[in-house]
Amino acid sequence: MDGEWSTQASRIIYEGLILNLRLDEVRLPTGKIALREIVEHRPAVAMLPVRQDGAVLLIRQYRDAIRKEILEIPAGILNTGESPLEAARRELQEEIGYDAGTLEEWGSFFTSPGFSDEKVTLFFATDLVESRLEPDDDEFIHVVPVKREDIPVLLASGRVEDAKTVAALAWYLAKR
Repeated sequence: MDGEWSTQASRIIYEGLILNLRLDEVRLPTGKIALREIVEHRPAVAMLPVRQDGAVLLIRQYRDAIRKEILEIPAGILNTGESPLEAARRELQEEIGYDAGTLEEWGSFFTSPGFSDEKVTLFFATDLVESRLEPDDDEFIHVVPVKREDIPVLLASGRVEDAKTVAALAWYLAKR
């Protein structure tokens, strides 16, 4: 294999509100052409909010793609012209009813780079103060406080199935 990867053709086959579906023809290092279905996703943010007492605020919400409720950290998509920091602050207020006095950017990651370009910027949110914005009318969210000492058991039990939440909680345990 002495060749390089290269995109030979690319076309959008679906355009949506938060994502597009793109079909790429890719030349593999062997010279063979392969098709790749790519989800182009708007940038997103996720926040790990921690109260003064050390409890992490997770949310429980129904996800139609997997047809069940799951535990997650608050997250959302950037609005047009909005910075990740602005989106993080807005989403916290919409989803858990708090603003953060301190929002520390911990980094960013691709959620599933095998088929999507979705990139999430993760923030550590502390110094929480009550501040509610009207939630999206299609979201039904329940806040679930979790003690720091309960996080390892929660992770080991498999009760957290959301990748961004697993990553954030593991990062939190490693950093703190």
